[in-house]
Amino acid sequence: MPDTFQDDFFADELPPPGDGTGKAQPEEAPQADDPGERKPGRGAIALAPAAAQYQELAAQLPSLLRLGVSTWSYPGWEGLVWDGAYDSSVLAKKGLTAYHQHPLLRTVCVDRSFWRPLTVSQYGAFAAQVDDDFRFVVKCPAGITDAQVRSEDGKPHEANPAFLDPGLAIEHFVEPTLEGLGSKLGVLVFQLSPLPWSLLSRPGLLMDKLGLLLAAVRLALQTHPQVIVAVEVRDPELLTSELTRTLKTHGATFCLGLHGKMPPIEAQLDMLRALWPGPLVCRWNLNRLFGAYGYADAQKKHEPFSEIRSEDLHTRERLARTIAGITGAGQPAFVTVSNDAEGCAPRSIALLAQALASLAGPGPDKHPRSPS
Repeated sequence: MPDTFQDDFFADELPPPGDGTGKAQPEEAPQADDPGERKPGRGAIALAPAAAQYQELAAQLPSLLRLGVSTWSYPGWEGLVWDGAYDSSVLAKKGLTAYHQHPLLRTVCVDRSFWRPLTVSQYGAFAAQVDDDFRFVVKCPAGITDAQVRSEDGKPHEANPAFLDPGLAIEHFVEPTLEGLGSKLGVLVFQLSPLPWSLLSRPGLLMDKLGLLLAAVRLALQTHPQVIVAVEVRDPELLTSELTRTLKTHGATFCLGLHGKMPPIEAQLDMLRALWPGPLVCRWNLNRLFGAYGYADAQKKHEPFSEIRSEDLHTRERLARTIAGITGAGQPAFVTVSNDAEGCAPRSIALLAQALASLAGPGPDKHPRSPS
């Protein structure tokens, strides 16, 4: 592999991955401060007192379920998660100290690692802020899971020689997360960015490459069997038996990607049925009403991410039933939610928890025995 590519791949600033349209589509990109706004406090961050109202609801949820957000550095959650006004930069560095105390929030998705590889010390700093029961969901860098090298505006300009490279994945993703997070690592997510037709039209080649990667990852995790490995896709064409066979062969699962580029949740559940029994990993990313490339529109409508503005009752209810079925059968579930799902991830999680609690009750038929 050329040294220049290595320098670009592991540079401090990576261009945002594209979406297949030639435009960069940030997925929970790092938040930038507006220099014209008042700079909020930078002191110790505490949990918002209002979060205590969810203690009773949290006690009604399955113990095997972990709910959380995708990226936690949002000042708009003041009064919901944070006890006051803080810079997004402060929340990114120290916010987990308050976040992990919220009764409903037992996991979080580290999206920052998608933009560039993080170091052992960075992961260690995250782990030091949470208690021993907390678990992290971490995304593999796009430089490994995007089949194309992109320019600064997100346009693809050549094939990525590091695509699904097992050695790079272990060295720059699996090993740092294990060393930095230790027992607090819950899920490793490999999100395949939208693929070019040259790969979509050759599924055998793609599955071979993915299989080699997953085999290496599972070998690296042989002393950490509790860590879940999940693959998320952005191309509906990949929802096939070939993918489920590859995942099952290498002890991985399918990540439900609830996103405008993908079919609705009920159309993806066949993937989980084919892998049953197994865990649930779900990332509720983008409300389908915004379309396949609607991140910018969603952000514009939802800022400052403090309230529900695009309610998705259908997805919420179907997801609650899926969680109930999987955890009711003794399997773990990790579900992370983005602000772009409904407008405010903490409020979406509270509503999802309420929907799930409403399903709870006595009787052997209350929870189905496989994904519904």
